[in-house]
Amino acid sequence: MNASIAMQEYRQNHVQGGIETASPHRLVQMLMEGALEKIMAAKGFLAADEVAKKGEHISWAISIIDSLRSCLNLEVGGEFAENLFDLYGYMEKRLLEANLNNDPALLDEVAQLILQVKAGWDAIPAEYHNATSTT
Repeated sequence: MNASIAMQEYRQNHVQGGIETASPHRLVQMLMEGALEKIMAAKGFLAADEVAKKGEHISWAISIIDSLRSCLNLEVGGEFAENLFDLYGYMEKRLLEANLNNDPALLDEVAQLILQVKAGWDAIPAEYHNATSTT
């Protein structure tokens, strides 16, 4: 087995193990981190003119953001959850535009938005980490 395949398997097992033991709060953090990772990878592939890989990573980021969006409980979260729902939709739209137009600035815009949401999420006190999520 070559080192690259071994590393991929290690990363996959490491992530899987982290998911199985993570709190709902940590799972949302992991999704946000994953979206950021995919956006940064897409930006690198765009710069390297690897269009197919850029598109794959942007699609993956959109799927992750859609997962965050689907976790929202609009009944419990009220206006806050509705605003996040709309923001996630905006991020998905901007990523699609970034993909179609090969625009790294749009990738940066979405990354910054995710970082802002993540900063708020990271600031939630530990005693609320296992509460029902409204993302």
